[in-house]
Amino acid sequence: MNKRIAVIGAGSWGTTLANLLADKGYEVKLWVYEDDLCGIIKEKRENTIYLPGFRISERIYPTTYIEEVAEGIDTFIIVVPSHVVRSIATQLASFLPPDAIIINASKGIEIESLVTISRILREIFPERFYKRVATISGPTFANEVSLKTPTAVVAASEDIRIAERVQEIFTTSYFRVFTNTDLLGVELGGALKNVIAIAAGISDGLGFGYNARAALITRGLVEMMRLGVAIGASPQTLSGLSGLGDLVLTCTGDLSRNRGVGLKIGKGMKLDEIQKGMRMVAEGIRTVKSAHDLKRRYKVKGAIIDETYAILYEGKSPREALKDLLEVKIKDEFEGVIQ
Repeated sequence: MNKRIAVIGAGSWGTTLANLLADKGYEVKLWVYEDDLCGIIKEKRENTIYLPGFRISERIYPTTYIEEVAEGIDTFIIVVPSHVVRSIATQLASFLPPDAIIINASKGIEIESLVTISRILREIFPERFYKRVATISGPTFANEVSLKTPTAVVAASEDIRIAERVQEIFTTSYFRVFTNTDLLGVELGGALKNVIAIAAGISDGLGFGYNARAALITRGLVEMMRLGVAIGASPQTLSGLSGLGDLVLTCTGDLSRNRGVGLKIGKGMKLDEIQKGMRMVAEGIRTVKSAHDLKRRYKVKGAIIDETYAILYEGKSPREALKDLLEVKIKDEFEGVIQ
């Protein structure tokens, strides 16, 4: 077994996964986008920007050069914001060995193409890698995993052997990894839940209480399932760790960046103002647009997605959006979920 792994991306989640793997005895090459941050990690053994307060293992070797990261590596973990996956993967493609495994740990849907991250990778990497792409996703806050609190996630690949390999790589006594072959469903769950988290944050920011939040989470899951089924995902996957599990965490946790964006909007801040003050990416801001476009493409109902889009991209008042949401015609609870 090759005990060397590359982690592409040194945000909070990439750094956390690198540390987890280093603790398991892997030698980890960590690709860092920012020159200054790379220097800080080398000198202080701490990611002071994205994961302050946690020591970075001596088994982690940071670099800003893709070709240096890829040397001698057959397992690559991509943990960069969704809107830069295409450009980073293009740089990486020429350095992949024939037996490489590519593990996506990012969450999002590309705005321009409306495809998930594994589909982006398939467009860029040669066909021989199609079945060697996996995604790891689930309800995770980087800080809590770094503290080694109990966490459960899912590793998905269309080839169960690759999913089991990812399970083997990541599983620890506190980080439990289940497997799934519904790669599309796992990725959609990890992306779409961020849309509902922004909506839940807006509701909380308006002071509407726990009843309203619970309703948004539950009805939001229905919208996720409708859209997921229309695209080709299993509704069972969306009721699992990468769907419902991640949805609950992101809609309720104080560490959620997407819920935090919604909270500020609900309290009267404008999106532009919020984004100017953010260094870390809230994927849901972009995914709201992707989800809205996908909903129209597949002609599925999704009032929460519609109203969240109207607030973020059309300047609609959050209170007016809630009023319109409450006036949506009431029908069967699970209409349109199973086709």
